[in-house]
Amino acid sequence: MSSNLEITRKACVVGWPIAHSRSPIIHKFWLTHLGLAGSYDSVAVTPPDFVAFAHDLAANGFVGANVTIPHKQTAFEVCGKVTPTAASLGAVNTLWLEHGALCGDNTDVAGFLAALDEEAPGWDRAEGHAVVLGAGGAARAVVHALRHRGKRVLLANRTRARAESLATDAGAGVEVYDWARLPSALKGASLLVNTTSLGMKGHPALDIDLAPLPPHAVVNDIVYFPLETALLRAAKSRGLRTVSGVGMLLHQAAPGFERWFGVRPSVTPELRGLVEADVLKSL
Repeated sequence: MSSNLEITRKACVVGWPIAHSRSPIIHKFWLTHLGLAGSYDSVAVTPPDFVAFAHDLAANGFVGANVTIPHKQTAFEVCGKVTPTAASLGAVNTLWLEHGALCGDNTDVAGFLAALDEEAPGWDRAEGHAVVLGAGGAARAVVHALRHRGKRVLLANRTRARAESLATDAGAGVEVYDWARLPSALKGASLLVNTTSLGMKGHPALDIDLAPLPPHAVVNDIVYFPLETALLRAAKSRGLRTVSGVGMLLHQAAPGFERWFGVRPSVTPELRGLVEADVLKSL
């Protein structure tokens, strides 16, 4: 009886478009590695069809789903119950069913922190503020995470109004800086995080001078396509600790897997190597 129940456990990642998602690689690896019955697929759903898809999750045999661009805000709105983190961000990237009700969480916060903790231990105990570049959905998750760890945040975005809106929502401890004043913001910073698409393959480069950063600073680029951005290369050339976007991608996936399949998976070097190899293959 229990094995039959396990076989019916299937989850997916939903987005538009969806072919680029590495989530199936991650979750299929865990299912195989842990010897669990179940499946994980990618489903392309257009924005007009997303609400119906979410409501029909159980009817279509899914126990839950990851949600990616452009559905995260709509996913939040359609849920009957959300975690405090998702409520703070107004966005959901993980869906599951609880007594028939659609529930949502945003695991980007936990994934971001877990990656930093693993790859740059002690980052949150270093003196200095954090500088966050960007003001989109990823920036909201990163700012929330940094404030949770007690870090003061200087936020810079090319469109100042978007940064001001994010800072207002985030509350105390977040200050907006003009992009032109980045050198001043970087002075004394213990952490720099790029949440923009600058530096991603096919996008313009992120052109900033890292000279004002102190020697103990950590540089984190949540972009993972390419694996090592020009920002990370520049940071390494200065001897600074760096954290790539792959860690956040891997760690944000673990809470959803645990909810759907009942086992907390581990982020291992083998899994990281598998995902990194797939990214390199696509470059």
